[in-house]
This record gives sequence, C-alpha cells and structure tokens, in this order.
Amino acid sequence: MIKRIFCFMAVLVAVPALASDLNIAVQKDYESYLADLFDHFHRNPELSTVEYETAKRMAAELRAAGFEVTENVGGTGVVAMLKNGPGPLVMMRADMDGLPVEEKSGLENASRAKQTDPITGTEVFTMHACGHDVHITSLVGTARQMAARKDDWNGTLMLLVQPAEERVLGARAMKDDNLWGRFGKPDYALAFHVSSSDVAGVINVSEGSPYAGADTVDIIIHGVGAHGASPHRGKDPIVLGSQIVLALQTLVSRELSPRDPGVVTVGSFHSGTKHNIISDRAHLQLTVRNTNEETRNILLAGIRRIAENMGRVAGLPEDKLPEVIVSDESVPPTKNDAELARRLKVAWVDAMGDEAVVDIPTKGMGAEDFPFFAEDPDIPSVYWAIGGTPAEAFEAERAGGPAVPSHHSPLFKISPEPSVTAGVESTVVALLTLLQE
Repeated sequence: MIKRIFCFMAVLVAVPALASDLNIAVQKDYESYLADLFDHFHRNPELSTVEYETAKRMAAELRAAGFEVTENVGGTGVVAMLKNGPGPLVMMRADMDGLPVEEKSGLENASRAKQTDPITGTEVFTMHACGHDVHITSLVGTARQMAARKDDWNGTLMLLVQPAEERVLGARAMKDDNLWGRFGKPDYALAFHVSSSDVAGVINVSEGSPYAGADTVDIIIHGVGAHGASPHRGKDPIVLGSQIVLALQTLVSRELSPRDPGVVTVGSFHSGTKHNIISDRAHLQLTVRNTNEETRNILLAGIRRIAENMGRVAGLPEDKLPEVIVSDESVPPTKNDAELARRLKVAWVDAMGDEAVVDIPTKGMGAEDFPFFAEDPDIPSVYWAIGGTPAEAFEAERAGGPAVPSHHSPLFKISPEPSVTAGVESTVVALLTLLQE
C-alpha cells in the first residue's frame, strides 16, 4: 500500500512538471501539422463500415509516429502498438466514421463529399456531424506526443481507430476479431468525445454513467389493403401504427419509476403509396434508451406487448399481428470506473488547471459502443467529454441569438483548435498518469 501511495504521489509531482512543456508542444504541433490533418478529415468523411480512406490515412499517420500498426481489424479498424518496457497495457480509442448528412454549417471547409450508403445503396452526402474528425486528429497528436516522450513512461500503449460507432457495430466487430488475444487485454481503457454542449477546451468527466444504453427496434405492422373509399373492406396499418405510437408514450410515463430515466422515440413511420389506397403494411423505427438492464427489459417487453395487443384490438388474426424486431445494433450504458475517474481528474486539474475540468451531468440519453471494450469487470475505464463550442456562442444563444447546433445536425460545428489540443493534452496526461505504475 505504501508503495502504491508513493507511486501515485510521484505521478502527481511529475505531471505538473510536464504540463507547461506539453501545452506548448501540443499547440505547436497543432499549428504546424494537426490543423491541416483535421481539415483533411473534416472535408472527407466516410460512412460506417466503409471508412477505407480514413483508415488508410490513420494507419499511415500512426506508422509515421513510430507505432506498429495492424489494419483491417474488425473490418476497417486499425490497431497501433508502442511497447516501451515493462508496465501496464493502456488502450485509447478514437472512432472515425461520419454520417449520411449534408453539411450546412457554412464553414469554409464544409464537406461536399458523397458516398454510396452501404445500407440503402444510394449515393448520399457525408458529414462529420458528430465530431469524430476531432477524435482521430487528436489520436494522431497523442501518438506523436507519446512517441516523443518515451523517457517519461513505461509499459505498452494501444491506440484503436474504430469503425462504425454511429451504427454501434465497430467496437463489437473489433472485439470479435480476437482483439485481446492478438494484441493483449488492456489494464485500462480510455476514450473521449467532443461535445457541442460544453465550452471549447473544457474537460467534462463524470464518476458515474456519461452515456445511456440503446436498442434499435423495428415494428412491422401488417394490414389488409383496400380502396381508400372502402375502409371497411381492409385493415388500415396507418391507423393501427398511429395507435401504437401513442400507446408507446405511456411506457416511460406510467411504467417506469419517475426517478428512472428512459426514452422510447419513434423516429420513422413509413406506409402507403397513394392518396386513395389503404396500404397492407407499415414500418415503425424506434430508438430505445435506458440506464440499466431492468429498465431495458421493461421497455422492450412493453413495446412488444403494446404492438401485439393493439393488433388484436384492431381485429388482426394471430398470424398477422405486428412483429417487433430488436436489432443487434444495441449497446449497454457507458459506466466510468469511479476511482479511476477521480484519479484522472486530479491529474487533469494539476496539469491543466481547475477551470479546465468540470463535472456537468449529461442531459440527454446519447449512447456509445465503447462499453464493449470495457465490459470485462477487471478493465477499469473512463470516458470523458471535451468541450467544442466557444463560450461566445452560448452567450449569443442566451441573448436570443442562434441556438448552438446539436450533434447529428447539418449545422453542427465545433471549434477545432481548442477541441483537438485539449483532446491531445488530456489524453497524454491520462496516459502518462497510468503508464508510470
């Protein structure tokens, strides 16, 4: 115990000594290299599972930094390893996929890229509407700093470039590709996400759960087609679908405890082809959010019960009842290891100042697939946020000006310099803290 306390105190002394030098080095690297790299990634986003050019560029950047790089892990994933003597194995992950969104941010470097959507087969605009360009640029900056500071740490650094986070497929795919067996099971797992809801450059870290669990659910509603002038001759799936949508609203309000958060959102409702035709099919697409397994089970069971029984209310036979399909695109809640979060918070405050570190609870129910890397109970993990919106934008919003765009919006934009540099600094400080054990 005395030895562990001594080592921890030694880290607290060492990190501040490096803080000023690190800040200057990261700023210089941003101005001379990372700014152009970010610009490249922002202009050239790629969709989930088809991030071929992004993965190729990341592999080249990490090799140039001195890492041993393996490509095509779990699809387009990249794993970069840097061994530096005995010590712990620490993993840092960055996701790289963009979204099928046409950018309307008005930025000079706004994406005009297009790509064939692997889901629909149609050509769509693509955009980094969630800030993953910040994540991968920061990972390159981290790699360059850690390679230059090998005298300051011991152990093995594992950098992951993950595909398909937006479809919550990539983390599981990399794990299923024998990630730990091939490269080693980490002693710690880390990741961060840039946040448009936080002031640019601020580190927001929680000791609890920063992200919810999520399920993707489809409801297929069968009907009996008829002429719009003769509704009594059919079974209208649009009316039934509307009744199901309204009934679903009672799940959170009447079946969950008022202190237990949950979300059931119907994001898509498709049916019919013409004004005067009653369709024989409707399709609802839902996202379902939870903070624990009990809530998840209540919501999913409730969705199935409501859909099937509303079909019975409509007089459908048993073989035509609505089908509820829960996709494999599901993730558990992200849960930070409280002790590790406190430890890193101390290191960040010492290195970057009290004003740079906050603990502001997440107001939404966003989800992440990072938990698949940290689902083993013996891998302590921390997932933090880096602010990406200038303080002036929040002040303008409060004064009645334009609202700060949310993630996944075509208007989404962040301030790259403070976001990338804070991402690199906070990651390097965390790694130096853990790689001195």
